Amino acid sequence: MKQITLPGTDLRLSRFSFGTAGLFNASGSARERGRLLAAAYDNGFTHFDTAPYYAFGIAERDLRALLATRPEATVATKVGLYAPGGETQSAPMVFLRKAAGRALPALSRPIIDWSVKRARTALSASLRRLGRERIDLYLLHEPDQRLIATDEWRRWLEDERERVAWFGVAGNSQRVGAFIECANPLAAVVQTNDSIAGREADILTRSGRPLQLTYGYVSAHRAGSPPDAAEILGAALRRNRTGSIIVSTRRIDRLPQYAAILTAAEAEQAGAGESPPPLTGTGARR
Repeated sequence: MKQITLPGTDLRLSRFSFGTAGLFNASGSARERGRLLAAAYDNGFTHFDTAPYYAFGIAERDLRALLATRPEATVATKVGLYAPGGETQSAPMVFLRKAAGRALPALSRPIIDWSVKRARTALSASLRRLGRERIDLYLLHEPDQRLIATDEWRRWLEDERERVAWFGVAGNSQRVGAFIECANPLAAVVQTNDSIAGREADILTRSGRPLQLTYGYVSAHRAGSPPDAAEILGAALRRNRTGSIIVSTRRIDRLPQYAAILTAAEAEQAGAGESPPPLTGTGARR
């Protein structure tokens, strides 16, 4: 699978990134999840997106074995939303908490804390779970600009150069839009939802910024017929030609389709005489 340099950074990411938000819910045992992640890498996914809140810490732990054997893979994790009950719970406990949360949402609702003090300990904990000494991309998770002391966060993240290569914000277009509109320095990298019909990520292009990390194309499909993933993702690649699109699947046999979709999209663009996306970033490493 082709890689691209994420605009504004020197991070080399696969054009499709593998998201782990629903990995625990769908993929059985830890061994099965590990097989799926390894197969994703073998099919060209070199960037993985996770968070402490995903499966209450288990998603980060699941990635540890993959990252240990594929050190060239890049990983994004997040800060600001934390697991109710903590990120060290056993798999059965996480399952029970999530099941009970359907009746009592407070049991599975994230703990929100935008203090830098909590973030310091959260970064150390994420690094331990991932088995890494450095995070390639550290993102504020569904941030609320009104609750964040921007200068304090920026100073702290700049001081964490040994442990954080790049930082940014991740969330729905409404939340990250507030950061973009005021040119908040925390939004060096933006990960946001997008769709073919809604074009939510235009919040970036309207501000003269390229799309970086986008997600949600297939799930946003609202037509009466079942979504054609290949058609939707092909259109998504034409939307986001400069960055990486986060996708996920529960089935190993579906992983090869993503490289095929990318190849077909590039062939179509070449046939139309379109220029390829840039292969270098616009900024230097912090």
